[in-house]
Order: sequence, then C-alpha cells, then structure tokens
Amino acid sequence: MRGSGFIVDTKVTIGYDTPWRQVEAMLIEAARRTPDILQEPTPRVFQTALSDYYPEYLLVAHATAMKAKPRAETMSALHKNIQDVFNEYGVQIMSPHYMADPADTKVVPLQRWYEPPAAADQLSPAARRPG
Repeated sequence: MRGSGFIVDTKVTIGYDTPWRQVEAMLIEAARRTPDILQEPTPRVFQTALSDYYPEYLLVAHATAMKAKPRAETMSALHKNIQDVFNEYGVQIMSPHYMADPADTKVVPLQRWYEPPAAADQLSPAARRPG
C-alpha cells in the first residue's frame, strides 16, 4: 500500500447454499461500517478455496493511519460488523469449518443482541438506524 496505513484481512467460510454474490456484498458492507477502514481503495473479496462443504472468502481492505487505532482494535470492530451484517441477513457464518447443516439456523436475531450483561449503548451503527 502506498502512503500510510495498513492492510486488514479476514476469512469466513459460508455454506454453498448462500449465494456468493450475497456473501461478497455483506463482507463489503461490514467493511464500510468499520471505522478506520478506507472506502478507497474499495475493500475487495476473494474466494480462496472451494472446499468439500464450503467456499472460503477473504476480505481485504485498507485501514488509515490517520487517527489510527491499534490493528487489533480495527480487526475487532471489523469482526463485530461482519457478525452483525450476517445476522441481519440471516446468514450463518460457519467458520472455521463447515461440515453439515445444523438442525436450527445459527444466527442471532436483533432482539437478542443486547441480552444481559450487554448494554444497548453498545449498538452497532446499523442497529442504531431507525426502522
């Protein structure tokens, strides 16, 4: 990367029953919601493996050094946003290994995001939106 900043990347595995275009769009949305991740250059998603039970997706984005946080904080915020976005769309994250469909969908509905001891002031930017 030219200039200051750093690259962040993370992997998820999602079952073949979720359209890859949807997965890519959700990962990009999670990156857009993450403070300190730059929108230019645009975050990108790569399919790095087509395994027996799941494709593997790699999200790569650039983070700014301006008002920089430690890499761990940026990665933590990104992972929180990935979980929120996938839950919002009802898509299970089957990382690190997907072997079979569980009997029940493994997503957390919005109304359960802040069960005790979590506090509502920990809302993600998406959850703060009205309606």
